[in-house]
Amino acid sequence: MKLKVYRAAQDASPHYDKFEFEPDPGATVLSLLFEARDRYDDSLAFRYSCRGAVCGSCAMLINKVPRLACRTQVAVLLRRRDMTDSAGESDRVPSPSKALAPYPAIEAGERWNTGDEVLVEPLPHLPVLKDLVVDMAKFYQFLRAVQPVLRPAATAPEREYRMEPSKVRELELYTNCILCGACYGACPVCGENPEYMGPAALAQLYRFHIDPREARDSSRLTLADKPDGWWACRSHTNCRTVCPKGVPPNLAIGQARRGLKPKGKDDAEN
Repeated sequence: MKLKVYRAAQDASPHYDKFEFEPDPGATVLSLLFEARDRYDDSLAFRYSCRGAVCGSCAMLINKVPRLACRTQVAVLLRRRDMTDSAGESDRVPSPSKALAPYPAIEAGERWNTGDEVLVEPLPHLPVLKDLVVDMAKFYQFLRAVQPVLRPAATAPEREYRMEPSKVRELELYTNCILCGACYGACPVCGENPEYMGPAALAQLYRFHIDPREARDSSRLTLADKPDGWWACRSHTNCRTVCPKGVPPNLAIGQARRGLKPKGKDDAEN
């Protein structure tokens, strides 16, 4: 099989390189990128850290879907059972369960042979620094804008904060976010409106709003009560589809809109 990789640098025009492999069972896209760098071209640039789907560093566009390279099995992409391991690893690696809402990053651009090629490109909607490495500054700018730290009530409990199990489960929907940026890269609105705060930042904002330890007022929600905040979302739900941790930003946005209840504005669809 071949790995078809986007290449770009300041002193060269963007192009694609192909690297040929005979992958071992259980091979991931990240493991093949390491092999490509070691065997073929040591200038190949990509991000990684934990290699265990925890840090979110290796999010990229793989076969036109934002995914974590460390978690994406080549066997699943090629639908080749001869490359799965005896434990059926391919069955445990999630992939989007439905088609993404169309946007330029997946509608146009480079094609690939789905039978024996895997296409790897940088995460959409963010400037490319080199090859598969993108500049995440805008993504983190929006995250900082929602002030993602706990602002507890003025009066602290005598011993500890007590939380109902149902509240803990609701919080976990959003605390599982690893800030990989896959939702940002999959969102058509992010591609059209560079000032849209994006699904990850809005989900984090809602996460602190619903935290029982937070001061009980609506000041959190007002941080994104603007055209480029809650109201820019068009409920494509690509964010939820591609999230490797199952975080549902679309639900957070819908609930926040209902909480604000401005006149003349419709709620987001769940």
